Amino acid sequence: MLLIQCRRRHHHHHHHTAYLTALIGILLLFPSVTSQAQILKRKFHSYGPFNASNEHLFETLSSATIHLDAFQVTPDSAGSTTIVSMFNNFGRVFFKEPFKLWEDSSTTGKLVSFNTSFLINMLPYMNGTPGEGLAFLIAPSLSFPLNSSGGYLGLTNASTDGNSTNHFVAVELDTVKQDFDPDNNHMGLDINSVRSNVTVPLDFEIAPKIAKIYALWVEYDGDRKNIDVYMAEQPSKDAPIVEKPVKPVLTSGLDLKQVLNQDSYFGFSASTGNFAELNCVLRWNISIEVFDEKNDKALRIGLGVGVPVLVLILLGGGFWYYYMSKKKKNDENGSNSQIMGTLKSLPGTPREFSYQELKKATNNFDGKNKLGQGGYGVVYRGTLPKENLEVAVKMFSRDKMKSTDDFLAELTIINRLRHKHLVKLQGWCHKNGVLLLVYDYMPKGSLDSHIFCEEGTSTTPLSWHLRYKILSGVASALNYLHNEYDQTVVHRDLKASNIMLDSDYNARLGDFGLARALENEKTSYAELEGVQGTMGYIAPECFHTGKATRESDVYGFGAVLLETVCGQRPSWTKIEGYQFLVDWVWHLHREGRILEAVDQSVGSDYDAEEAERILKLGLICSHPIAGERPNLQTIVQILSGSVNVPHVPPFKPSFMWPAVDLSSLASTDFTTTNTSEYTPINGDSSSMHVRFSDNNSLV
Repeated sequence: MLLIQCRRRHHHHHHHTAYLTALIGILLLFPSVTSQAQILKRKFHSYGPFNASNEHLFETLSSATIHLDAFQVTPDSAGSTTIVSMFNNFGRVFFKEPFKLWEDSSTTGKLVSFNTSFLINMLPYMNGTPGEGLAFLIAPSLSFPLNSSGGYLGLTNASTDGNSTNHFVAVELDTVKQDFDPDNNHMGLDINSVRSNVTVPLDFEIAPKIAKIYALWVEYDGDRKNIDVYMAEQPSKDAPIVEKPVKPVLTSGLDLKQVLNQDSYFGFSASTGNFAELNCVLRWNISIEVFDEKNDKALRIGLGVGVPVLVLILLGGGFWYYYMSKKKKNDENGSNSQIMGTLKSLPGTPREFSYQELKKATNNFDGKNKLGQGGYGVVYRGTLPKENLEVAVKMFSRDKMKSTDDFLAELTIINRLRHKHLVKLQGWCHKNGVLLLVYDYMPKGSLDSHIFCEEGTSTTPLSWHLRYKILSGVASALNYLHNEYDQTVVHRDLKASNIMLDSDYNARLGDFGLARALENEKTSYAELEGVQGTMGYIAPECFHTGKATRESDVYGFGAVLLETVCGQRPSWTKIEGYQFLVDWVWHLHREGRILEAVDQSVGSDYDAEEAERILKLGLICSHPIAGERPNLQTIVQILSGSVNVPHVPPFKPSFMWPAVDLSSLASTDFTTTNTSEYTPINGDSSSMHVRFSDNNSLV
C-alpha cells in the first residue's frame, strides 16, 4: 500500500506549485517499486487434529511422532513404532514449508509480521515430577542437534549452545529449573541459546498432574520489531478457542534479521530428562504476511527506474529552479527526514511533542527552570498542563550536524531500554532545527548534589541506608545494560551527576548521550572522536585503546562507589597528598583502617560490614587491569551480600600496557605505569584525542 499525505500550501509563485503538482500527478499514474515489493497478502494455515490427512505437511524428527490427533513432540510410548525411552529424549516437529521473513535487501527489506496460535497439553509422566519443557521454534533447517535432551529442550547441546550460527528463536515453556533459570515454571525467549534473553515466571502451572490445555498466541510485529506472547487456559481441545488476554505474558524487542535466516521453518521442540512429561501440540494456526513472488522483475525495475527518470527529464528544469529557491527549507526537511527515518526504525515510536507544548511547559525555556548544563545541551524543568506531569526537557545545543547525531544516538538507545532504575524517556520534538528530548522529572535531583551538598541543593547529607540503596539500584541498571538487554549497552559516562533520584530516592541512571549498543559478537565500542567521559571515571586502558567496554563501565562504577561512600570526588582530591581518591582509599586499606574513608557527615550511623564491602568493591572495580575487575552480575551479588568481595591486594597493582595475564608476567615484555602517579594526558598519548563530558550533565 502506498500512503501519500498531501498538505495544501499557498505559494506566491504559482508556477512552482504547477511543476510540483504535475510531478506528483505523473508519479501517481504508476505503482511505486517499493509498493510492489511490499507485503501484498496474508497467508493462513490452520491444522488439527493431526492425522493421516495432513501428516505429509509436517516433518517429525528424532523421537517426535504424530499420534492420537496430536504432535507428540517427545515420546508418548503408545505412539512410538519402536520401544523408546520416555526419559532423556527429545524431538522436533516442523511445518515443511519455509517462510520468507524479509525482502531480499538485508538492511532495508521489509520484515514480515506473523501471528501463530496453538493448543498444548503438558502432563507429567505417571503423575511424577515433570521435565523438561516445550518450545515454539523458528529454525534455519529441518534438522535437529544431537544430544539435546534434558535442559537443552531439543534446541541446542553442550557444544552448540550460544553459537550465533544457530540462527534460531524460540519461546520456551520450561518445567525444570537450571542454574540460569528463575524457577521451574516459566516462559522464556531464547535466542541461539537455552539461556533465555527474557524470562517470565508464570501464574499457570505448565505441567499440572491433572491435565490442562493451554492456548498460546505468539505475535510478531515486523515494523516495530517486537514480539508478544499471550497465554490462557483452554476448557478443552474441541471447545471454541478462548479469548486472547489483553495483556501479554512476555513482550520484548526482537529484530529477526539479526538472528534468523531469511528463509526459516516454524515448528516445535521439546525434551525430557531425568524426569519426563508428555509434550503435546493439539492445534496449530499460522497467519503470516507473504511476498508476491509472481511480480515480473523486469517490470518492477522498469517502473522503479525508468518512470522516475522520465519524469525527472520532463520536469527537471522547473523542479531544479524550485529546489534551488527552497534549498534552505529542503536542508531542514532533509534533517527531519533523517530523524523520522530513524524513528520509524525504532521498536515502538516514542511520543512526538509539539514545540509550542514544550515551550509553554518550560515558560519559554526560562533560565529559572534550568536544571543543568552538559557538553551536549541544557536541561529545563517543565510541566505538561494536560497530564499535570513534571518533565525534564533536554535541548541539544552543539552545532546542527553534531546535535542531530547526538539527538539520534541518545534517542535510539534510551527508547529501547526498560528498567526501573533508568530515567524514562517520555518523547521528543524537532522544530526549526531545535532538537528536544523529554524525560521524567527527578524531583530529588542528581546524586552528586546530595553527596557534596553544594550550595542551593540538599543541605542534609544522605543517610547510609539511602546511599546503599542508591548504589544497589545503579548496579541493577548496569547489569541490565550489560547482560539482560538483547544487546550489550555500554554507558561510557558513569558518574554521580548522571545518577538521578526520584521522590523516594530510588536511583535512575541517566544521560545516555555517550551510551552505545555493541554490535553482535563485539565487546567494545570506539569512535573517531576518541576517548569519551569524565576525568576520574575513565579506565586507564581507554587512553591506549580509545575503546569503551563493559570493563571500562565497571571502572566508572568503582569511582561512583568510592565517591558515594567517601563524600569525595574521584580526582584532584589532594587528601593526605593523594591526587586520586582511589589511591587514598587503597592506602587506608593497606594500613587496615579503610573505614576511615567513610564520609564524616554520616557520623557513626552506618553498617561497618556494608561500608567495608562497598569500599573494597570500589577498589576491585578500580583495578588498573581490566580483566581483574568483576562483572556486573558478580557486583550485584556482592552488594546483596550473597557473594564475598574478591581479594583486594594491599598495594594497588601497576597499570600494564599491553594488558597481560598476571600469570605470564615473568615471560611477557610489557611496560608498567605506577598508577598512583599515573596521569593519562601526556606527551606519549598525543595521538589520542580525549573529550570529557561536563560534570553538571543531568540526563
